[in-house]
This record gives sequence, C-alpha cells and structure tokens, in this order.
Amino acid sequence: MRFILFFLLTLNLFAVDAELTIEKDVASKASITIIENQSTANSGINHEKMFLLLKNDIKLSGHFNLDETKRQGDYNDNFMIPPELHDREYILKYSFSSSEDTLDIKLLRVYDNSVIFQKGYSVNSPKRYPFLAHNAIVDINNALNYDDISWMRRYLIFSKYIGSRKSEIWIADYTLSFTSVIVRGGLNIFPKWANSTQTAFYYTSYNHKLPTLYRVDMRTGNRKKIISSQGMLVCSDVSQDGSRLLLTMAPKGQPDIYEYELGGGLKQITKFGGIDVSGKYLGDGSRIVFVSDRMGRPNIYLKSIGSSSVSKIGIYGNNNSSCDAFSQYILYSVKEGKSINIYLGSAYSSYIRPLTSNGINRFPRFSSNGKVVLYIKQNRGKNSIGYLNLATKESALYPMKIGQIQSIDW
Repeated sequence: MRFILFFLLTLNLFAVDAELTIEKDVASKASITIIENQSTANSGINHEKMFLLLKNDIKLSGHFNLDETKRQGDYNDNFMIPPELHDREYILKYSFSSSEDTLDIKLLRVYDNSVIFQKGYSVNSPKRYPFLAHNAIVDINNALNYDDISWMRRYLIFSKYIGSRKSEIWIADYTLSFTSVIVRGGLNIFPKWANSTQTAFYYTSYNHKLPTLYRVDMRTGNRKKIISSQGMLVCSDVSQDGSRLLLTMAPKGQPDIYEYELGGGLKQITKFGGIDVSGKYLGDGSRIVFVSDRMGRPNIYLKSIGSSSVSKIGIYGNNNSSCDAFSQYILYSVKEGKSINIYLGSAYSSYIRPLTSNGINRFPRFSSNGKVVLYIKQNRGKNSIGYLNLATKESALYPMKIGQIQSIDW
C-alpha cells in the first residue's frame, strides 16, 4: 500500500565513535583543556571512551575551543598548571572510577587558579556511564551561563527490526553508546515519548487482531491499552501538556489524522481520499502540520484543528516527507535526484534553509528546545545518526553498525 512508504523506511543502526564537523569560527569561543586523573586512568575498559564522550559533548555544545590532546594529571592539585596551558581559559579535570559508575569533575579558571564548578555524578549501572559525561557537560555549560544543551541528557527511543514481523523497542543515550531493549516479543513499532520528562511512552503493537496503541510507564513497566484500529495506527505527536495525541489511523482503508484526548474521545482532523499522515502539533497546538499527497506527490501541509482549510507550506521541492515541527518552524525531507535532504522552513513565511547536502537523510526531529536536529543519514553504503546544532552550526555523525531502525524519537 502506498502509505506504507511514508513510514516503513529502514536503516542500519548502532553507533561507535563520533565524526564531528566544526563550522563556526573558533576564535570567539572559550578555550578549554581536559585532564584525566592519572591515578584512575585506564583502570577500566571504557576509560578511553569517557574521554571521547566528554570531548565530543564539549564540541557539539558549540561553546568551546577545545584542546583535543589527551592529558593526565593530579585531580586534586588545583595549582600546578603546566606552562603550555597558561593561555587556556578553563581546564576540565575529571576522575572516572574503576567501577565505571561514578565521575568527579571540576572546572578550573586558569588565570586565578579558582575552582568555578565541581560535582560528583553516579549511575545505578556501569552500562549507563555515558550519562555521567552528558550530565557533567550540561552542568558546566549552565555554570558558565551558556545556552541550554540539556537535550544531551535525554533518551532516544527507537524501534528496531530483528526478523520477519519481529521488532523491539530500545532506549539509548544520544550517542548510542548506551542502549537497552525495553519491549520485546512480536512486532512493536512507532515509539513516541508521552511527555517532556520521558517517564512514559506510546507504541503500536501488531500482535493482536487489530493494531493497538499502548502507553508504558517507564518507572513501573505497567502497560495500558489506549485504542485499537483497523488498518494502521501510529501516534505521531503528543501535545505539550501530554493530554492530546495525534494519531494516523486508516479504519476505512485510507490514512487520515485523528486527535485523541486522554479521558475524552477521538475526533477526525483530516478527511481526504488520499494519504494524510505524520501529524505534528504546531505552536500552541491549535494547528497541525502533516504529510499529504493531495497534489499528487507527498508534501507538507498546515491545518487549523476544527477548520476545513488546508494550505501547502513545504515551499521547496515537490516530493517532501518526514516532517517535524517546533514553534513556527518545520523540518522536512526533500527528494533531490538520488539524494534526500533535510530543509528547515517556517509555517508562516518563505524562510527556507538546507541542513544537509548529500546522501539519504530522513526522520528529522527537533530537540526539546528546538535548537538541535536529529536525523538518520545514509551515504555511500554507510549509515549514521546525525545531529545539527542550529545555533552554533556544529554537527556530529555517529556511525551505525547492526540492526534496522523503523522509527525514532527523543
């Protein structure tokens, strides 16, 4: 069926080290050097990876000119700064435990040898060690009053095919250095976070007579049935307060967009004889953007909830899909010859900005603050998860290894 092409696009998954491209002039950034505690260095298998995590988090923040040399020293000595580091503004010292579940960091200001931030971090399992680095860099960023980068702390959630009519739902840190399966058994797809705090998520199970949408509590593991539907059923977005869901459903064969109010009821938002899918709330949630083929090819459209009026807002390209929205801005994928590229646009103006320029780039997703874009990239047989920092123009690609991703959210 044609509408499946909008959804069941699959790519290889699982990352190793990051490839970073820095585009912004580094002259205006604060200079920083990382020093690892020499007494705990190399005491565990992930100690080299901890340095790389800290380094790449600092780079992608866009706020520092980083000295990439790996250095070691006395964590407790705040005064013996090597002469070659006297021109730095900051030194980040860290001590990663041999048990790999704690991290101590301190940020030194070089010109007066003062400690301007210091904190210890812990995780309940060594496999979650990447979050030690992410939490530390977010806090250092906040201590220096830089723009928010708390998106680094968030979990990715994605569905991964493992066989015929078999898929699992996983969570991961944004680098895929930590991954963990949370739903097994049968065909489980289209996961979507239920709230901004990531304490619950929705997903569709195809393990029953009808596709069924479930809500899972991350803290208790309890699963609650929300709704079932003939044909297909996808939760494509959740309102800011978590009370409303945008669903793609096809009870009569052709997919349309519906709004489901928790504790309320279901209402149909679009009524079209073709394909309407991938609804996203725009701005205050009174409007939606979505993908439709109502002009022959898929493109991005805008509609006020409760109104019959529909307008095309994908102003560039004529084969556009994979949309997302934040405030007044939209992301969408555009087919350009043999490539598919991601564009940033506005729902209310002619503003347009290309974000990628080669390869196959799909599933664009805004970060929680709208300043970073996640996407999946295919290029020359290589698959990666990509990030674009819209504010600072830094980018990162994390190469993937095994598995096939069905959909992703963060």
